[in-house]
Amino acid sequence: MKTIVILAAAASLVAASASVAATSATFKGHELAGRSKITLAQARKLALNARPGRIVDQELEKEGGGSGLRYSFDVASRGRTIEVGIDAVTGKVLENGAESPGKEAKEAVQEHEVVQR
Repeated sequence: MKTIVILAAAASLVAASASVAATSATFKGHELAGRSKITLAQARKLALNARPGRIVDQELEKEGGGSGLRYSFDVASRGRTIEVGIDAVTGKVLENGAESPGKEAKEAVQEHEVVQR
């Protein structure tokens, strides 16, 4: 019985570590986190309440609208990827819709420019 409890505890720790690693490994914008009033976990919950699905990408970024600081989530939902923007100061949903190909291309160029610097 003692062995089963120890194995169950170890399995729980491994699962929790993998979950945290998956979340932090794909999160961009750590340097802005000190300016937000909403945590990443709170923003993820708000995003999934607004658009049920699975978060496949996430970042904290400076962007127009709201407070100017937003969490941006790509949520896989019903065979499509939807962008959900959550204001990092107020928690308000700023965006909840499909990205246009033009906007996706613009973001890809901006991300490439940041990497090149």
